[in-house]
Amino acid sequence: MLFWILVAALTAAVAIVLLLPLMRAASPLPSAHSHDIEVYRDQLEELERDRGAGLISEEDAELARAEIARRLLAASAADEPAGRSVPKQLSSNRMAQIFILLCLPAVGLGLYLTTGSPGVPAQPLAERLANPGEDINILIAKAENHLAFNPEDGAGWDVLAPIYMRSGRVDDAVAAYDRAIRLIGPTPARLGGYAEALIVQSGGLVTAEAQDALKKALALDPHDPRSEFYLALGLKQEGKQAAALAAFRKLADTSPADAPWLPLVTQHIAELANRTPADGGAAPADPTSDDIAAAEEMNAGDRQAMIRGMVDSLAARLKNDPANIEGWLRLVRSYVVLDQRNKAEDALREGLKEFPAKGNEGKQLLALGRELGLDAGGEQE
Repeated sequence: MLFWILVAALTAAVAIVLLLPLMRAASPLPSAHSHDIEVYRDQLEELERDRGAGLISEEDAELARAEIARRLLAASAADEPAGRSVPKQLSSNRMAQIFILLCLPAVGLGLYLTTGSPGVPAQPLAERLANPGEDINILIAKAENHLAFNPEDGAGWDVLAPIYMRSGRVDDAVAAYDRAIRLIGPTPARLGGYAEALIVQSGGLVTAEAQDALKKALALDPHDPRSEFYLALGLKQEGKQAAALAAFRKLADTSPADAPWLPLVTQHIAELANRTPADGGAAPADPTSDDIAAAEEMNAGDRQAMIRGMVDSLAARLKNDPANIEGWLRLVRSYVVLDQRNKAEDALREGLKEFPAKGNEGKQLLALGRELGLDAGGEQE
């Protein structure tokens, strides 16, 4: 109802602004004879003054009065057509007024019926915030407004975190999940959501922080498919192909036949099965973090020889076959573990030449570089 009152008031205001100039009575335009009429009237008055003062005889005064009156009548007769044009102008103004009063509301109503929604009930802001429906922006605004005054409400952060993820605000989702976990404790869902947000934030790389959250989630729920999937993906990214293949196969065996994640799991299994040797072991000369850690138990000479041989072998293979994202990720990590950061940065840049930063593989390399504190140089652009 308020809307229609405002519309009526605005329409009336516009109509008044347009009608005011038309409602003023038009002053008649001066004619060519109006000045002559004034002159003749002044002459009659002057003639009466002269006659009264005895400056002219009565006979001469009568003759002069008759001549001036004749001229006055002739000028008045010539001035009458200009006076008769005023009613015609008033009639024209009246038609314009009627046109504005009828057409202005009709045009406004037609536009509203065409572009508006007259059947939708009024929804003030307070009512929309109370019943946001499917409007995700209102949901976020409502939650943020509440948490601004109640920052220790862990349940509120728990509700807001997945909404942030759905709306693409990944950094905010990471922060919201972190606060919810600290305030009301970890659950598989919260830890899994937190890890997933970290993975998206890092461009698809399963970082060490994400792996830690996923392992905690699995400790609470050993059959959490999301945690199993991302941990298997992390193994694949680290180059532990046999372990990754076993993890993906285990997930496939324990998943329902109609599980939505099963096609993706099957795809990873097919890729790993083509790369992994038949005996299930890791490919020779592909050093992993576990390989290098085991080498720490050897004497200094043997350890350095073993590590140098594995890393050099991997680097040589990547020169011959650079289209191997897992190999570049392993090589960068290996150099960092060996505390050869300059070589790690060189390997990172070489990998980015093969996998540009705009692609998914390039984003994984950049995310790994950020995690390890490496400088990728101009290859980031």
